[in-house]
Amino acid sequence: MKKLLLASALSAAMLAPAFYSADTHAADYVIDTQGAHAFIQFKVSHLGYSFVMGRFNDFSGEFSFDADKLEQGKVNVTIQTASVDSNHAERDKHLRGEDFLNVAKFPQASFKSTSINDLGNGKFVLNGDFTFNGVTKPLAIDAEIVGEGEDPWGGYRAGFTGTTEFKMKDYGVNMDLGPASANVELELVVEGIKQ
Repeated sequence: MKKLLLASALSAAMLAPAFYSADTHAADYVIDTQGAHAFIQFKVSHLGYSFVMGRFNDFSGEFSFDADKLEQGKVNVTIQTASVDSNHAERDKHLRGEDFLNVAKFPQASFKSTSINDLGNGKFVLNGDFTFNGVTKPLAIDAEIVGEGEDPWGGYRAGFTGTTEFKMKDYGVNMDLGPASANVELELVVEGIKQ
């Protein structure tokens, strides 16, 4: 579960030029899940021969953001793990069970940022605590600003992409599908609406 795909490339392109304007200031945003402008997608090798890909359909979160002071930003996301969707009903039923997501016992996963390393040129590392399957461990997300600016409905938006990777066994998932399938890649697309 590592990489999240950009769903609104057109809006991102429209917003990008305004992102680095000098009059930007810190603001709080709510992730736009209602408009389906945010995505949490995962990818896991299937025995080293192919990949299983999917997403979580139900999640929420917020972030604070200032383009000139990235290191002061904060992110908080909660995922409803039962919303896993790999486009295969029987596999999703298995993923929700004790072998993987264990949703009956741990219905939520979460990420709460602890620090941000600004790498320049809109790139940064988002560090935080990731809680999954009842286990909390530090996780770093390689992220990049897509853009920010006014939307056609009178609001103001900012968006990012991010990727990360973790070992399932680090979070108590002991289902062994072989070394090629040990890691989960996540890809994130986050678009927020200024509050």
